[in-house]
Amino acid sequence: MGILSRASYVVRSKVNALLNRAEDPSETLDYSYEQMRDELQDVKQGIADLTTQKKRLEIQKRRLEENVEKHNDQAREAVRQDRDDLARQALEKKQAKMSQIEELETQIADLQNTQDNLVEKKNELQNRIEEFRTKKETMKARYEAAEASSRVSEAMTGVGDEMEDVSRAIERAEERTDEMEARAEAMDELVDTGAFDDALSDKDSIERELESGRTASEVDAELETLKAEVDGQSQSGGSGDRDGTDADADAELDDVGSDVDVDVSDAEVEAELEELKDDEQ
Repeated sequence: MGILSRASYVVRSKVNALLNRAEDPSETLDYSYEQMRDELQDVKQGIADLTTQKKRLEIQKRRLEENVEKHNDQAREAVRQDRDDLARQALEKKQAKMSQIEELETQIADLQNTQDNLVEKKNELQNRIEEFRTKKETMKARYEAAEASSRVSEAMTGVGDEMEDVSRAIERAEERTDEMEARAEAMDELVDTGAFDDALSDKDSIERELESGRTASEVDAELETLKAEVDGQSQSGGSGDRDGTDADADAELDDVGSDVDVDVSDAEVEAELEELKDDEQ
């Protein structure tokens, strides 16, 4: 097989495959049925035309037969008038008309046979068309049922085109949701670690560490001052003022606790409070 032949074969096979995929059996059956109906109509039209021609010949035959009778009457009248010459002419014309009538009868008989054959074929074709119509409707019903069943099966199994699109949409939505959740967790983690504060501040890590140390030292110094004041009040006031001193100390400690930097833990504050109370007693 040459290159052109192979190429032609491949092209025809591809086109045939495309046509097979694009073909709708219901439409094909309907089209075939219409084609058969058109053929039946052509046969009927042919029978009608043939019958018309036969009728024309029959009319022509009747006219010739009328002329034959006329020539007979002319021949008799000529004989009565002793005009043999006229009688002979009339009889000659009669014979010519008789010959034409015989030819017409032959043609009419042929047309009649043809008409009978066409009518028989028309009836056979009509019966075949009726059978095809019944089979066509049955095949269409079967095809539509099979197509509906196939669509339902594809929908149930998720292998259809639409279900495949839906599945892809769900997958994309899940991926997008996972991405957004991961991003939100990352943002929370950055906020907890103070990365955003670091990014917004113009201080470096050393400065922040030093500042934190200074803050802790200031808190410690202030706490020592408070202890000294409390000890002095406890020694000078005596036991009679202990209740008022305790109340003032608690209030002051509450104020101090509210001002303490968030870096100081609750446990440390509680420990310092216990030491203050022990010193007062």
